Amino acid sequence: MMNTPRRTELLAAGAATVTVVLWASAFVSIRSAGTAYSPGALALGRLLAGALTLGVICLVRREGWPPRAAWRGIAVSGVLWFGFYMVALNWGEQEVDAGTAALVVNIGPLLIALLGARFLGDRLPPRLLAGMAVSFAGAVTVGLSMSGGGGSSLLGVVLCLLAAVGYAGGVVAQKPALGRASALQVTTFGCLVGAVVCLPFAGQLVHQAADAPVPATLNMVYLGVFPTALAFTTWAYALARTTAGRMGATTYAVPALVVLMSWLALGEVPGALTLAGGALCLAGVAVSRSRRRPRAATAEDTPEPRPEQTSRSA
Repeated sequence: MMNTPRRTELLAAGAATVTVVLWASAFVSIRSAGTAYSPGALALGRLLAGALTLGVICLVRREGWPPRAAWRGIAVSGVLWFGFYMVALNWGEQEVDAGTAALVVNIGPLLIALLGARFLGDRLPPRLLAGMAVSFAGAVTVGLSMSGGGGSSLLGVVLCLLAAVGYAGGVVAQKPALGRASALQVTTFGCLVGAVVCLPFAGQLVHQAADAPVPATLNMVYLGVFPTALAFTTWAYALARTTAGRMGATTYAVPALVVLMSWLALGEVPGALTLAGGALCLAGVAVSRSRRRPRAATAEDTPEPRPEQTSRSA
């Protein structure tokens, strides 16, 4: 029977994989929904769909309110990550091409590692730093290969940078809350806080939903149910069982999966440079999540017996 630490590690890795796959799929859905919905309206619609889904799950599982000690982290992550990040990213992707957006937002995992070391006491082992360096090089490669001729606006780059800062701050704030409340509680109430932050866009959402094509609205609902409700919960589950830095490094697999999904779903055939960058992203994630194997004992490590010990055993 598998020992408990190993089982926990595998479950956390599985949860992180679900998160990364669903977050990658979100880029395709955002492109579709963003043609009919403004950044704030899209964020609010996504969060309302996510909050409704999570609320039903909480009722079925009879999850109560989070403990008071967890609310600070929930509130900060709700404002920065669920609210500010989603609006800034949606807006930024309307101003810059997908490659530039992916490149700038992928500063987030680096900020998570640094903030985690500063505020959470997380270690920065050499393997994590090396893996992040490799993955970031891959993200740069993917971003450059997908950039559309350098037509990016300064506003779009700044918005994507602000989104990365909000993402990193939200993750670091969420980590302590997961020590006091369940992953489902942290995700549900963080989503609710984000929805409240985005309520000023309610008028836009109602007006645009009346004229939006059905596929755009369905994509908005999909974003709320799967990349938000499900993926943020599996993220919180995995984050509670590892460091913020390692979880942040895992998201470097997203650009590689976006390339693959765009290839399969949209028929966008990636070039050799894009494929190479995706391979680097995945290789860096593998390095960052690997652990150093304990060194096997050698003859040189075995202490020589003392003379009295030898005579006694003779």
